[in-house]
Amino acid sequence: MPEASHLTPVAVMILATLREADMHTYELVRLLKERRDDRLVPLQKGTIYHTVARLERDGLLAEVGVDRDGNRPERTTYTILDAGHRAVEEWVRAELPRIDRPGEFRVALSEAHNLGRAEVIGLLDARRARLVASVEEHHDGLSVAAERETPEQFLVELRRQSALLDAELAWQDSLRARLADRSLPWGIAEIPEHIKKKHRVSKETTA
Repeated sequence: MPEASHLTPVAVMILATLREADMHTYELVRLLKERRDDRLVPLQKGTIYHTVARLERDGLLAEVGVDRDGNRPERTTYTILDAGHRAVEEWVRAELPRIDRPGEFRVALSEAHNLGRAEVIGLLDARRARLVASVEEHHDGLSVAAERETPEQFLVELRRQSALLDAELAWQDSLRARLADRSLPWGIAEIPEHIKKKHRVSKETTA
């Protein structure tokens, strides 16, 4: 089995979706696009079909049935295997605390519900320490620039990045607070049954 770090974001999203319910590739494509996950990574049908085949070859998912609807082509239904569950969790653990891979972080954040509440809080705390260090570095840079009377037109990008980091830190602190005081429902067990049915969520996870 390949290491979780070798999985692509698309592979992680496919495996994470199969944690919710068994489904065929056509349904995977439809559900990912319905949820607008194409905001995070390109979701081309060819890429998804190729990724599903690779995940099956690597022993992370498996076929559980084939069906045909009328004259439509046969559709193979897939299920995630134990190794696939572990791969998703390991990938999220690796990417959620990082601040240097924004694309992967967005996917890890979207799949963070696959981990338990306490673990996510710990990973966010680790990320916060890195964010704070980066915020301080940018603020120090702006202070030095001000002392040197650097023309502001040369600092536009630095000021933008500093503002974005301040906003990111404030947002993350708000998310952590909601996780800590449990005002944010977390994990399959805390999703109301009628919402589970609406979104086809049926499998329990470790969260």
